[in-house]
Amino acid sequence: MADKDKQDVAARGSGEVSQPASGGMIDSFLSQAKELGPATGGERARLVFALDATMSRQPAWDLACRLQGEMFETAAGIGGLAVQLVYFRGFDECRASRWVVQPRALTDLMTQIACRGGHTQIRRVLRHVKGEAERAPLKAFIYVGDAMEEPIDDLCAAAGELGLLGVKGFLFHEGADPIAGRAFGEIARLTGGAYARFDANAPQSLAGLLRAAAAYASGGTGALARLAAGDSEARKLLTAMGKA
Repeated sequence: MADKDKQDVAARGSGEVSQPASGGMIDSFLSQAKELGPATGGERARLVFALDATMSRQPAWDLACRLQGEMFETAAGIGGLAVQLVYFRGFDECRASRWVVQPRALTDLMTQIACRGGHTQIRRVLRHVKGEAERAPLKAFIYVGDAMEEPIDDLCAAAGELGLLGVKGFLFHEGADPIAGRAFGEIARLTGGAYARFDANAPQSLAGLLRAAAAYASGGTGALARLAAGDSEARKLLTAMGKA
């Protein structure tokens, strides 16, 4: 077995998030992304943008793809933002992109990814976020999803570790699944972040939530508070963080 194959198998067996295997369209993008920003985010604030890419998520995936540029626009006025995309789908597939600083770069990547059936892998996302936070400063991560199919205690343990590192989670919940709602709310509480529901048929709600999370990642509570003065979704997150 080749060394690269051994690494991929080891990543899957350990529950870690893997980088895309070489040779595909995604890898072509990741290669080009080197020219778009520093791989580690440089001096910019960093934000992990994690999404459930299982089959039920295709409409909301497309929505997030259209709206993610607003995160960069909000952050640009505060100091800039480097974003890493993390997603899971299918059977045991959970991947992370390079850090990018251009909204077009992230859009190009997201439009190449099709949702596939499978179970949630939120714990792997949380463990990946922890690894990133241990390598370089990371204030926050966003997670967008509609379901939770894992042991809640495992997720809470992982979320608690992020809370100890000072990484706040912004959990944005599509739909009204009560199991997912309880889990997302608990992850937000344990990290000191915020939980909010949105409707994929009302895109401005998700747009506002993404802007608010980007403001916090770029400038902390002060930046979020300033945005909240004229933005209802930012006020919602600020209030939720106060209750965490």
